[in-house]
Amino acid sequence: MALPETSVQLYTLAAEFTADMEGSLDRLAAIGLRNVEAFDFVGRPDQIRAALDASGLASPTGHAPLLSDELWTPDGSIPTPAPEVVFEAAAKIGMKTVIDPFVDPARWLTLDGVTDIADRLNRLADTAAAFGLEVGYHNHAQEFVADFDGESAYERFVALTDDRVIIELDLYWALVGGQDVPALVGRLGDRLVAAHVKDGIAPVVNPFGPDAGEFGSAALDQRHAGTGDVPLAEALRAASALQYAIIEYDNAPGDVYADIAASYAFLTDGGFSR
Repeated sequence: MALPETSVQLYTLAAEFTADMEGSLDRLAAIGLRNVEAFDFVGRPDQIRAALDASGLASPTGHAPLLSDELWTPDGSIPTPAPEVVFEAAAKIGMKTVIDPFVDPARWLTLDGVTDIADRLNRLADTAAAFGLEVGYHNHAQEFVADFDGESAYERFVALTDDRVIIELDLYWALVGGQDVPALVGRLGDRLVAAHVKDGIAPVVNPFGPDAGEFGSAALDQRHAGTGDVPLAEALRAASALQYAIIEYDNAPGDVYADIAASYAFLTDGGFSR
């Protein structure tokens, strides 16, 4: 397998990117990155495309809500536009894949809910294709709470989606959800196209589970890749068709650019991505 391309989810430096798009992208390029994963891009596709072009970067993947009326984040909800509006913006930026980053935990607790999520994504794959795009899904930890005949809601969802639906596994959140992460990566096989490379100290209680209380990203103890609880090296070695290894911090522990550079070094120096 060819080494996956390294990228970074721009949510990691949301404040810096919003304040100075081109300047923040220039700093990412100076680290060695050639790809980013855009978020909150629908209202500003021309501005983002211009900043990417100026910095010599591309955004082959991006996060946008496709399955919900509102996109929840630990720091507030964002209203969602129609899928066609999302796809038009993504095409302007030059994306290949639009990935839904979050679906309400309650919808993952029943088989009907999981089936509905999968069916919607399967239908959206047709809509996206008209724009030259693919669709995908990115997990948190709520997808691993429910179990159906010995199979997690997440793996049932994957089984119910068409092969053309891209799977992006967040390795940190899979661990928080109680998964043996390398084993899960192995079971996903060639369906796994992108991975969020994130590390930290896993919370004792799943923050999206029934026993969780108030949750915000500031509560997460996240660390540079390779220095936390997540078996990143083993998980990345278990991937068979990974195309993108995407650095992300929900809560960067220090200077965000130094944090990104540390995880970039883990990936590239370790031979996990290029």
